[in-house]
Amino acid sequence: MMTIFIAVVILSIITAVVYRQTVSLVPIKLKRITTFRKLFSVLVVLPVMLPGLADAHGNVTLEEDVCVQRIGGNLVHFNAYQPQHAAKAQYCTDIPAEGDTFLVVDLVDPILRHLPIGVRVIKGMSETSEQETVAYWPPTTHPDGVLRGEAKLAKGLYRVVITPEGFSPSSYLLRVQQIDYANAARTAIGPLTVLLLLIVIGYEVSKSTRVRSWWVSSRA
Repeated sequence: MMTIFIAVVILSIITAVVYRQTVSLVPIKLKRITTFRKLFSVLVVLPVMLPGLADAHGNVTLEEDVCVQRIGGNLVHFNAYQPQHAAKAQYCTDIPAEGDTFLVVDLVDPILRHLPIGVRVIKGMSETSEQETVAYWPPTTHPDGVLRGEAKLAKGLYRVVITPEGFSPSSYLLRVQQIDYANAARTAIGPLTVLLLLIVIGYEVSKSTRVRSWWVSSRA
């Protein structure tokens, strides 16, 4: 997404310069000035909007991280790893492949490191059913602040339920080889915005007298 933003900024600057030169070479009319201002507004506003799209998941605070949950006001952070598929990749709620999966829970707030904490991995979306439990780590303390375990996950939905002693449980919904349509829609916003910008630029530039003259002369 950041690459898209940089490309849009560069394209916006180049287009603004070219279009300004085009306007200066023909008689300036009020309509032309108004059109240029509309185009310039689009070039300015869209790149300003895009950083939010580009950084929607890349540069977020701990509080905004989808991998972070609260347990009784205390923060935990979850990650999943499948080194047999991708040695350095880490996942949170969306796991791309089936198979052995290493699950890691970081106890961000120190108070949790002195409490017995249990973890249960349940197939399906329920947080209470024990019949579909695929992995279970009995409650114990973790002075180093890290809970580690392994589960063999097939395609489907799972709940990772984290239960510290004295607090209500918190859970993560895992999607194994599932399509997250909401995330896919967010990912498509950037390219669609760029496409819209290119359409606006192409339309405005196509109305330039210089461009029309060049097109007619090139076909003659």
